[in-house]
Amino acid sequence: MNQTLTTGNITKSLLRFAFPMMVGNLLQQLYNIVDTLIVGQYLGKEALAAVGASYSLMTFLTSILLGLCMGSGVSFSICFGKQEYGRMKSAVFMSFVLIGAAALVLSAAVFAGLDGILMFLRVPSDVYGRMREYLWVIFWGILATFLYNYFASLLRAVGNSFVPLLFLGIAACSNIGLDLLFIIQFHRGVRGAAEATVLSQYAAGVGIMLYTMIQFPEFRLKRADLRWKPDVLREIFQLSFLTCIQQSVMNFGILMVQGLVNSFGAVVMAAFSVAVKIDTFAYMPVQDFGNAFSTFVAQNYGAGKTERIREGIRSAVKTAFFFGAAVSALVVVFARPLMLIFVKPGETEIIREGVRYLRIEGSFYYLIGFLFLCYGYYRAVKRPGMSLVLTVISLGTRVLLAFLLSGIPQIGVPGIWASVPIGWLLADAAGFLYYKEILER
Repeated sequence: MNQTLTTGNITKSLLRFAFPMMVGNLLQQLYNIVDTLIVGQYLGKEALAAVGASYSLMTFLTSILLGLCMGSGVSFSICFGKQEYGRMKSAVFMSFVLIGAAALVLSAAVFAGLDGILMFLRVPSDVYGRMREYLWVIFWGILATFLYNYFASLLRAVGNSFVPLLFLGIAACSNIGLDLLFIIQFHRGVRGAAEATVLSQYAAGVGIMLYTMIQFPEFRLKRADLRWKPDVLREIFQLSFLTCIQQSVMNFGILMVQGLVNSFGAVVMAAFSVAVKIDTFAYMPVQDFGNAFSTFVAQNYGAGKTERIREGIRSAVKTAFFFGAAVSALVVVFARPLMLIFVKPGETEIIREGVRYLRIEGSFYYLIGFLFLCYGYYRAVKRPGMSLVLTVISLGTRVLLAFLLSGIPQIGVPGIWASVPIGWLLADAAGFLYYKEILER
């Protein structure tokens, strides 16, 4: 059911809308986490490093499509807030064609450049073969990723966050079942883990597309909607392109850090691969809360309700802080048991490094919660360029400090982990100062 976020209790509306998104993205993370867990337990350290290191690359590639879909979703939300449904249908048509074409180009490019990508990531020789085998299959799921994220963004833009959750639940369950079948029963190794993920992705992507077209007649396009309108195209391009750049820069920085981590060998690779899954799983809810907040702001921006947006900001900041602090406490206290979910007790070096990562970075989740709110706000008020600036500050600091600190013998690998919250803090400060400047104008 669609819902407007322009009326009613702000905190309740935000949480009610955000909760299915949080659960849905937690399920989405299960795609790679389940691969990591089963691979780590049944296929060994090198396979774990291969699958885990692939996660950063796939996150980067997915972020390109996700950014385009998120930017288009802002345009849909603004149209919905203004009740300009004809303009929204035109935006749906043009954005689908453009993002679909981008997905096809991206698929062709990664298949053609696979070996060059692995060389850029400095993948060790004992991991190279398995990582290449895994990625060759995983890349076939890029189109499925586009379909799911596009239609999920469309539905969320009009206040429906429940249907995307249903299809992710189906996909997550099928991924777990297929992982167990392909790896344990059929002994297909890392290829089987990738096959399970891709099949599950298509189940979610094709399923949500068909469901949306059948159950939501307001999204069915007529001939009059299949036109290229310059003003709508300009808005979509501005929002989608800059959001795509922002998401890509963010994940490209992470990819560069992955390359640095790879240079320290299989133990650090494996520790990072596991810890980053736990890390992402832990702060994913505040990321989804930031995306829900973006939809809230966009709808109210379209409706011209400035004061409601300001009230929403105050509510969102408090919610993000308390949730982030609570998750930080849990991750710091239970860092070792969390690592043991994925790694055998005998892998003491991997566990020790992973615990150190979680206790350094995991202490500051409220900082990244604030940053996601900034991203969502500036995207929703048609200032996606500021979101890009904040990403450059956060990731630029992280990458620079990671290389500098890890090169100091007295610091080493922990310097990579410490660079992350420092980047969050600087970006938060810039985001809040810019917001204050806007209000004072």
